[in-house]
Amino acid sequence: MKISIHRLKTISAVGLLGFSALFGMSSSAMAHANECELTISANDAMQFDTKELSVPASCKEVTLTLTHSGQLPKAAMGHNWVLTKAADMQAVANDGMGAGVDKNYVKDGDTRVIAHTDVVGGGSSSSITFSTEGMSASEAYKFFCSFPGHWAIMQGSFIIK
Repeated sequence: MKISIHRLKTISAVGLLGFSALFGMSSSAMAHANECELTISANDAMQFDTKELSVPASCKEVTLTLTHSGQLPKAAMGHNWVLTKAADMQAVANDGMGAGVDKNYVKDGDTRVIAHTDVVGGGSSSSITFSTEGMSASEAYKFFCSFPGHWAIMQGSFIIK
């Protein structure tokens, strides 16, 4: 039995609507929730799997999950995800080096840090949910790994659309 692409899309859409109705969510609410959830992966070669992350300006909160796809322990090749204004990135990274791994290489009380995950080693992950209040589509933001020496390579742009 052949099913046309149009019919398959219709079946998929009906299934999604049924799923969302079952859980009391509109399809637009489901789409909006997904747009405000981000994932990023880091590896043993000091690389994030993307250089750009973006969310719609309508997201009041963002949930980011960092996964370390490598195998090395966090003491040797740990990674975190830190978000700041672009202008603050280098200073925050430099200040974070002295904070140590127990503080996730983020200086206590650093108000320039918008959000950060814990430092994770190979095979682990960490999630953070943060408010976008005070953030603007006209401001430049950067994300980076603040593990000593990593931020120069492991960085990207965070965009509010």
